[in-house]
Amino acid sequence: MTSTPPPHPAIAIAAPEPAGPTDLPEALGRWFEETARPLPWRSPDRTPWGVLVSEVMSQQTPVARVAPIWLDWMDRWPTPTDFAQAPTAEVLRAWGSLGYPRRALRLQECARAIVELHDGEVPASTAELLALPGIGTYTAAAVQAFAFGHRSVVVDTNIRRVLARVVGGEALPPTSLTAAEMSRAAAFVPAGDAPAALWAASSMELGAVVCTARAPRCDDCPVASLCAWRAAGYPADAHAARRRTQAWAGTDRQVRGKVMGALRAAHSPVPAAVIDAVWPDATQLERCLTGLVADGLIARTGQHYHLPVDLA
Repeated sequence: MTSTPPPHPAIAIAAPEPAGPTDLPEALGRWFEETARPLPWRSPDRTPWGVLVSEVMSQQTPVARVAPIWLDWMDRWPTPTDFAQAPTAEVLRAWGSLGYPRRALRLQECARAIVELHDGEVPASTAELLALPGIGTYTAAAVQAFAFGHRSVVVDTNIRRVLARVVGGEALPPTSLTAAEMSRAAAFVPAGDAPAALWAASSMELGAVVCTARAPRCDDCPVASLCAWRAAGYPADAHAARRRTQAWAGTDRQVRGKVMGALRAAHSPVPAAVIDAVWPDATQLERCLTGLVADGLIARTGQHYHLPVDLA
């Protein structure tokens, strides 16, 4: 990630009262209830399974790309039981261009575990969620908050950035989540279930649509008067030297994406000669093909490549 330019020239602003664990959640909660985006997984008829799917899909992927695929997904596989039985090739086609397609395979492993261990119902407890394939600390906390309305400490990139700026006075948080950040985040979670779930949703929303990494809209911020970063004159990113911008063009990720795209578009095995033409660097292509096979994302039969075939 590149360093964040200040939204305004660096100027001295009267220091606000420190944003506390009561005033910040209350202010953001009021703002969220008036302005929250109508995302489909926020609808009143959402299910825990739908929330879990949305969280897995949204990892490192913009919401605008996720929403249409999520809607199609929930129409096809509205329950973990439906998805657990889906053909792997169909799952990978439905995943489309979301990226990191191993997430789709892990999500299906998760659905099968939910069917086998929880009678097809997404569990609500931390321990049971964390025991599911592919479910880490963040996803478990998000499902508890957004699916069940339970109190949990939800800490994603957006929430880290909001707390770093509003409370810590920093342009951006450190490159990796720290124990100090987790402690600070926990201190801001309200005591009750409903207020805690609202705080998780509202702080994440602020980071997603206003307090963004590259172009924060400080003039539209509902908590600008509480923001320590604004009061300090928008100091530069103290961690900029440790950040690395992740390239795309020419990377193995791009090659793998091209191969997956070619196979998703075909409904019959694709000759190896056709796949060979997908990328000009034969050595890099072979490395990527080998990795895709090892990951279970594609298979080779003779002189043809295809998406995985489920065996009876």
